[in-house]
Amino acid sequence: MDLKSLYTDLLLQESNNKANRRDLREATFKELGHNPSCGDEITLQIEMDGKIIKDASYTGEGCAISRASASMMVDLIKGKNIYEAKALTEKFIGMIKKEVEVNDDLIDTLGDAVVLENVSNMPARVKCAVLAWHTLSNIIDNNFDEIKL
Repeated sequence: MDLKSLYTDLLLQESNNKANRRDLREATFKELGHNPSCGDEITLQIEMDGKIIKDASYTGEGCAISRASASMMVDLIKGKNIYEAKALTEKFIGMIKKEVEVNDDLIDTLGDAVVLENVSNMPARVKCAVLAWHTLSNIIDNNFDEIKL
């Protein structure tokens, strides 16, 4: 199996991941994220335990890239504190903007989400890939004033 097939398979698997695409019964925060250029729209839901993200999910409609990115992000942030989650958003968005170099450390940090690196070569899809991440960043920025990374 070649690299392109692996990328496609992973995107399809994550975009159809029902475990992360659901209503969260005990959501502490809900935030709407909308991409007006293509119509993708998600509601990110986070259940907090203090400053730890106990659970997370999303609902809504979007292309395979936005759904896969949201699903991968949800997997990454569960169990993380808000500082770690904010750092992950900055690294992912930096990778998509080509401001952060993909290396072994970034691969260890972002896991499967690194496969979305090449979206940066498709300007029309960049907003799809970062939609969930910006939505998470908005939740953190609007509800946890003390974060200074």
